[in-house]
Amino acid sequence: MSRTIFGVDWSPFWHDAMDLWHDYGLKVQMHCCGGYEPLVPTLIDAGLDALHAVQPSCRGMDLQALKENYGDRMVFNGAIDSQHTLIEGDPAIVREDTREVLEIMKPGGSYIAGASHDWVLEETPVENVVVMADAVREFGEY
Repeated sequence: MSRTIFGVDWSPFWHDAMDLWHDYGLKVQMHCCGGYEPLVPTLIDAGLDALHAVQPSCRGMDLQALKENYGDRMVFNGAIDSQHTLIEGDPAIVREDTREVLEIMKPGGSYIAGASHDWVLEETPVENVVVMADAVREFGEY
């Protein structure tokens, strides 16, 4: 499957990059931000192993659809909302949101639990980070 970005077909580049890393016996995870769902089929075709970070608040990043459409071919990393839930939520909301994300993303083992950004943003209350980690431990074991 070939998709263009700004009129350029990036598929050959992605194929070459994935092949290089795989030749070294490595798995490849790429960091993307935003609503990148339209690129997922091309990245899978190129051989990408995992995508970080899933931002469920962005257009097209419905967790259930991502898991159903690509979860058997792609590992997703992230999805616990670092922009709203972790910063603005109270501990009960953080725990429940983390549980809901894990309920959707965990089946099949193609998910790495984490925040929907690189990690957590500096304005995130430490208590919410601890609650998220505790909830991952409670609900996230395979």
